[in-house]
Amino acid sequence: MLVLMGPCTWIWPYLSIFADSLYALSGTRKHLERITSVGPRPVGSRENEVLTVNFLLEQIEHIKTISASGPNSVTVDVQRPTGSYKFLGGITSYCKVSNIAVRLEPKAGAQHLMLANCHFDTVANSPGASDDAVSCAVMLEVLHSLANLSTPLRHGVVFLFNGAEETMQQASHGFITQHPWAKQVRAFINLEAVGVGGKELVFQTGPENPWLIQAYKHAAKHPFASVVGQEIFQRRLIPSDTDFRIYRDFGNIPGIDLAFIENGFIYHTKYDTPDRILTDSIQRAGEYFGPHSGASQIRTKIVWGSSMPLLTPLTLCVCLFLLQGVRHLEVGELYFDVSLLLWCGALVYFTAHSLCSAYVPMLMVAFPLATKLLLAREFKLRGASVKYSVLYQLGLALPYVHFMSLIWLVFEIFTPTLGRINTYPPDVVLATIVTFTTLFFSSFFLHFIYLARSTKWLLAGLGTVFTVLLLLVSCGMFFPYTADPSGPRPKRVSIQHTTRIVHGLDGQVESRDSGLWINSCDYTGMQHITPIIPEINDTIKTNCQEDRPFCGFPWFGSDKNNWYLPAPEVFPKSPVEFQLLSKEETKWGTVRLTFEVKGPSHMSLYLMPHRGASLSSWWFGDGTPQLYLAREYFIFYTHGLDAPAWNFWFQIQPPNEEGPEGMISVAISSHYYFGEDQRTVQLDDMLQRFPKWAFPSSWVSTYHMYRY
Repeated sequence: MLVLMGPCTWIWPYLSIFADSLYALSGTRKHLERITSVGPRPVGSRENEVLTVNFLLEQIEHIKTISASGPNSVTVDVQRPTGSYKFLGGITSYCKVSNIAVRLEPKAGAQHLMLANCHFDTVANSPGASDDAVSCAVMLEVLHSLANLSTPLRHGVVFLFNGAEETMQQASHGFITQHPWAKQVRAFINLEAVGVGGKELVFQTGPENPWLIQAYKHAAKHPFASVVGQEIFQRRLIPSDTDFRIYRDFGNIPGIDLAFIENGFIYHTKYDTPDRILTDSIQRAGEYFGPHSGASQIRTKIVWGSSMPLLTPLTLCVCLFLLQGVRHLEVGELYFDVSLLLWCGALVYFTAHSLCSAYVPMLMVAFPLATKLLLAREFKLRGASVKYSVLYQLGLALPYVHFMSLIWLVFEIFTPTLGRINTYPPDVVLATIVTFTTLFFSSFFLHFIYLARSTKWLLAGLGTVFTVLLLLVSCGMFFPYTADPSGPRPKRVSIQHTTRIVHGLDGQVESRDSGLWINSCDYTGMQHITPIIPEINDTIKTNCQEDRPFCGFPWFGSDKNNWYLPAPEVFPKSPVEFQLLSKEETKWGTVRLTFEVKGPSHMSLYLMPHRGASLSSWWFGDGTPQLYLAREYFIFYTHGLDAPAWNFWFQIQPPNEEGPEGMISVAISSHYYFGEDQRTVQLDDMLQRFPKWAFPSSWVSTYHMYRY
């Protein structure tokens, strides 16, 4: 294991070259456009497994050739790992996904390696320029720069171009758990995106090892990192994840997670194109939080949460009204002391829960308290004079300016993210954030109100603001979506043309139906779509069928926001072949079922033991079954090209008395994300009817259920 050399200064040169390369990337734009020119690159597609892999290998071989006479060597390895593991409550399994690993080291060899990671696969129906083609383009340029150095490197670098991140980070797991180079990796940099272009933010680092962030600070020309962002992300307040988790949890190595954060409204959509990633975002990715991200941009996004602006002025009006008649000077002093006490409470709470964000309430205790003590004599002599007011505000400038940058970061990430959540109203969340923000900013300034001669005009102003906002919200003036090319904010909808077939204990078909299964990815459901497409209305909302795994549908989602519109049956040219190979009783009284599955690159397996039965072991992960829901198990499977049949088994403890429905329901769903099987006439017709401000991501799927 590497002994950390002081603050681990060995990593500084590599971080410095990464930072420098982000400023001058002559070939990055060309690489980016070439990668995205093939279109969406889901795992298993020819675009991902052949075209993109071949392009990357071609560029790497070119770099290897032109640097052959230098002091460093380039080694290329194409890995096709297979495995399974527990991940976020479920199980993911994979077979022959793609990794391109490039090892750059002195010709004498290297004992220690730093890992740089990007992924070139995408979600369905998105070209993925920002997520994550631009990072792979950057890494090609960095590799070129390092390989052509005239001096040997002190340690080695592994550049991992992984082809299966969008499928629960399978490729990075395959590398860090199976590749022989992984044992020499001592630190990593993960290049990612939660938005499209803009600045790059260090939003995760560790675990522990503070030397790593010091190395980043030393190397980056314009470093930007936020421990607040890290704590928000690692508490899963944002429904997203990156390869950082895999390297941290399965590799137990420290690293840095950098991501584009701007314009998350078009993340994972058709709008994630190279033209939206400005040259400055590539060449000056270290120049974080530029002046173009001002307050006007934030206000534009705030109105998306329609009711939240009403709370703050109303609350202040009520408070002012209740305190009328109390001596103003006393109330002013009381407000300051109460604010200080509340911030002390917040500081104690954050510290007790080991939150690094405790530095925020610390600033809000230290600076106001020091300012008041220093200005106590001035206040006693002259009261709330102009001089006192100016000096007081100067004393609070540092924590307030810093908090403004944090609030901008929160809105930049949270506002578009809430547009991808359908389980709770985003207005309430943003309203809460705005209210607490207002309380934060006003906490140490409220006492000025009571040092004034009259609050009449303030009350009138706040009342007017509240009334105007109430009228604007009530009349529906703020429409949440737009197709404006300069700044689209699309409504996200997923549409699957699916066929469902249910088999009984005897293997015969009990029921079958087909339809367009429609999921709203935000909380508004179909209320804005129904006037345009009347067939999609509340009469076709789905109900969970409790006797079927995952409610009898080929995915997992909120029952509240699903619609099922009858449509003709689908007939993929590569249908799922699901076969029970054997059923045998063990000496422990369990029943072992072994299966074989052949099908498309993306499949899901759902297991639901019946009452009294339970799973005792299985082929997946560490062999111990892990519940995903109260009664159900979920396994997500992905494979690359030329993968063999998927074989697995599980053992079940049968109930004391087996009922007429058997001991377990097993369902297999398939998803056709690319190729000719992805489209149907009915899907295409429906897509044409959606408004321009919507982004319907569509594909074909099937759901087969069996009882044993």
